[in-house]
Amino acid sequence: MTLLTGKLARIIFALPFAIFGMFHFMNETEMAALISEWPMAAIFVYISGAGLILGSIAIMIDKMARLASLLLAALLLLIVIFVHIPGMGSEDPIIMQMSITSVLKDFSMMGGALIVAGISKD
Repeated sequence: MTLLTGKLARIIFALPFAIFGMFHFMNETEMAALISEWPMAAIFVYISGAGLILGSIAIMIDKMARLASLLLAALLLLIVIFVHIPGMGSEDPIIMQMSITSVLKDFSMMGGALIVAGISKD
């Protein structure tokens, strides 16, 4: 049971962060369009993508997992505030629904990151 709730749980939790991070590099143009009014939006996409990947690795290998989890939680909060909440005000019902779903997903992942931070030993 320790394997399932320990190492395997960390990998299962952290893997989506790495995948989302890779998406930031593969779809930079589309993601930068979400914050197109920001100067150097593409740089923010690359930095957040790198943060997602590095945070995921730190959690999986359990090195600096507490710091990585806290930083991932903060990043998710910023994404909710600056990307998803503005989308909730869209006139397009599909974009509005996708934004609401993304807010809920990111809040859930933020909660998981805070739990990992709370149980991490480093």
